[in-house]
This record gives sequence, structure tokens and C-alpha cells, in this order.
Amino acid sequence: DIDVVVVDDGDRPETAALVEALEDPRVQLIRNAGRRGVSGARNRGVAAARGEWVAMTDADSLPTPRWLERLAHKAPGAVAVYGPLRFYGVSPLEAALSEWGYRAFLNLMALLGRPNLAGANMMVLKEAALRVGGFPEVEAREDVLLGWRLKALGPVRYAGDALVLTSARRLQGGWGRFLLRQARNLLGDPRGYFGEAGERER
Repeated sequence: DIDVVVVDDGDRPETAALVEALEDPRVQLIRNAGRRGVSGARNRGVAAARGEWVAMTDADSLPTPRWLERLAHKAPGAVAVYGPLRFYGVSPLEAALSEWGYRAFLNLMALLGRPNLAGANMMVLKEAALRVGGFPEVEAREDVLLGWRLKALGPVRYAGDALVLTSARRLQGGWGRFLLRQARNLLGDPRGYFGEAGERER
């Protein structure tokens, strides 16, 4: 059994109407009174979830078939599970390179003992996430930082077959600027991570 929590952080006026039109009792709509940012929106979603585990993705991301099943397969005994990403809206070659590069990066970070969770493709044990204070209120890397906090409580596992497709909007300005922002973010400087507009899809 699953329930779905949609957090409306005021980004798009049509969000609430789309969710309400579903008329499905398994779907909860959480409306923030004011913009709370990505961390605030994610934390409200985790708190509202009724299940033991909370899987999450982003408004501009598309989980592939059996995504939840594949995350859940890795869940027993863990406190968090995460998977890879691949860009959509780009050429087949760029999509393949984005997935290959990201998988290599995730494997490297796992070997270094620093799992790199992404909010577009992760699942957390609700009790554990609440115990460490949820997502920290930062401009970016809130997902990575939560993953590191959770690792102190128990295993954080990688599900390589739980693929999510994500928007290539971060490539505006080209691969060079994208990779530079990634490197700066990895080194702890998230300023400008989401480009000049600074907007994120919740």
C-alpha cells in the first residue's frame, strides 16, 4: 500500500488543481502558506507521510517503471536508499553520457563513504529522517547532507536499477558551466548551483 504526498510550495498555480482533480484518497495535497524552499517543502512532505518509508522525486523528474519496487528491494535493514539519474530532453548520446557519468560518480562517492543522495531519486526511513532533523535549510545539497546524517544511524544503500529521468534544464549555459557548478557544490559552495534564476522544481 502507498500514499502520495504532493507539496505545493507556490511554484505553479495549477499544481493544486491538478492534484484535486485526481479525487484519489491516497493522494494528499499539502499547501505551504508561503514559499518555504526545497528543504521546507521536503520536510513537510516527510512529516505528512503516513508510511514507514518515504520515497521522493521532483516535479521535473520521471521515475521509470518498478522504481518503488526496486528501491524497496534494498530497504530492509537500511535507513535510506537512492538511485541513479539520467537527463531527458537531450540527444540520446548526451542522455547516455549523463547516466554513465552520474553512475560512475555515485560509485566513487560510495567507495569514499560519502553517499551522494539526490532528492529526485531517494527513499528514507521516516523515523530516521525525523531523528536527524530532516533536510537542512540550505540553498542546495540538502539531499546529500541528509544522506550523510542518515549514514551515521545505519546503512545507506544504492539501488542501481531504480532509475529516474530528470530534466536537463540545469544544462542551460552548456556542459562546462554545469560541471563547474557541480564541482563547486561538491566542495561545499552551492551558490549559483541552479543557474542565474536560482529556481528549483519542487
